[in-house]
Amino acid sequence: MVSATTTVTIRHEPELLGQTVVVIGGSGGIGLETARRARAEGARLILTGRNPERLQAAAGALEALSTAAFDADDPAALERFFSDLPAPIDQVMVTAGQPHYGRLLEMDLEQARRALDSHLLLMLEVARNAVHKVRPGGTLLFMGGVGGRRTGMGLGIVSTVTAALPALTASLALELAPIRVNLIAAGFVDTPLSASLLGDELDNRRNQLRATLPIRRVVTAADVAALAVHIMINTALTGATYDVDGGQQLIAG
Repeated sequence: MVSATTTVTIRHEPELLGQTVVVIGGSGGIGLETARRARAEGARLILTGRNPERLQAAAGALEALSTAAFDADDPAALERFFSDLPAPIDQVMVTAGQPHYGRLLEMDLEQARRALDSHLLLMLEVARNAVHKVRPGGTLLFMGGVGGRRTGMGLGIVSTVTAALPALTASLALELAPIRVNLIAAGFVDTPLSASLLGDELDNRRNQLRATLPIRRVVTAADVAALAVHIMINTALTGATYDVDGGQQLIAG
């Protein structure tokens, strides 16, 4: 007796179809990977970045609706960008900014202010400018980190920002409701930014993490992007911080 085998094809419907996703810092690394994943889910993209050439390359590859080249730490430029955006938009992800290391008492006031501006005040400025553009149920999604949860010499300003971002996220989620506000806290992510920060030590850090992380590999931009797009899709998520670090917080160092 011959039994027939039936193949069932399960079709995945794009879950961001028809939505407009803005990625601030979308020309490389986590931002670019998130834009790529959102596009695969049917989203229309608006990308920003500091470097016009990289931005245009990313926009061409992903068929973005539009781009804007500016420094997100410039409040006037950020305000102009949001003012010019068509409304409504659906999702905004911000990956701009990088950690600032150094002893607190060796930082001058401008260095300390820049470290706070590029995370806390940027978050406030994005929220202030986006509130009348993002549709109810859409999300503002920001990037933070987990490394600063441990105190250490040279981590003072990083620890300050790390501690403040979840509280700011929760407060903004209440104030902007029904717009959602969420935070991704990443550990080491293997991106060009990590390469620029670590230089010749990059391979050593990769090897150390492969040997010690519970997942036995390094976290990539694609891992963060998968979480980011899930947060965009799941409209029950707001006011929360989501860790993606491969178990880095569970190990020493």
